[in-house]
Amino acid sequence: MTRSPKHTADLTGVSETALMTLAVRAAEARRPDGIIDDPMAIHLMDSIHFDFAKFGFTRRQDMALRANLFDKYTRRYLRDHPRATVVALAEGLQTSFYRLDTTGGVGHDFSWLSVDLPPMIELRRAILPPSDRITERAQSALDFSWMDEVDTGGGVFITAEGLLMYLQPDEAMSIISECASRFPGGQMIFDLPPSALAALVRRGMPASLRYRVPPMPFSLTVAEAADLANTVPGVRAVHDLPAEPARGRLLNAIIWTWQRLPLLDPLRPLTTLLEFG
Repeated sequence: MTRSPKHTADLTGVSETALMTLAVRAAEARRPDGIIDDPMAIHLMDSIHFDFAKFGFTRRQDMALRANLFDKYTRRYLRDHPRATVVALAEGLQTSFYRLDTTGGVGHDFSWLSVDLPPMIELRRAILPPSDRITERAQSALDFSWMDEVDTGGGVFITAEGLLMYLQPDEAMSIISECASRFPGGQMIFDLPPSALAALVRRGMPASLRYRVPPMPFSLTVAEAADLANTVPGVRAVHDLPAEPARGRLLNAIIWTWQRLPLLDPLRPLTTLLEFG
């Protein structure tokens, strides 16, 4: 059998971070004791020609833990709204649709809208299996015309996995505000780095000798995120989500402590679920 040629990933800037998160998630999925079942991530890694070694150490759990958490709350919404539209903003090389569609226990009636920049959509189209339930919009998440494509009849669940932190504060807040205004009854999930590291991540952090993660201008404290229910019209409720179980007693002990001692809130990554009224 002739092996299909690998696809070159010509991505730069924030888009390139999708390759780093893919490498971390695929490395975890390959482990016999991996915390995530993600064969499509492995397929993507095997289909892309790229110098993944530039990212440095990728045998870690953080991106798999984040994916599991996003899957958990997407799944909860879909169980209550089986015909909902899931909008994946700046989806990158996430493979959430395929995990939920095969092992999510949510049926196959939900639809998916993937919004990302043209080079990323082109790469996704080249190497991911097509589905008549996936619609792709090759544009910035800040171009709100994608909202006109959303079928709201069955409910709307919006994911912004690894997106908002890379935007300017007014840009990130505009996405939250517009979604709250346009999709009453829907929900939105997003993640942010620890607020204690805000000054550091704004400059961009080195991941290895050959790669620096782009600057992350936007962050919120736990209290600021909770206050979105008071400051953003249409936000009915805010939930500070606990992390999913990790592999290893020490890491789980750290996570357990983070989530129960308010004094340590600034040191933990923030994952927030918004309910729109």
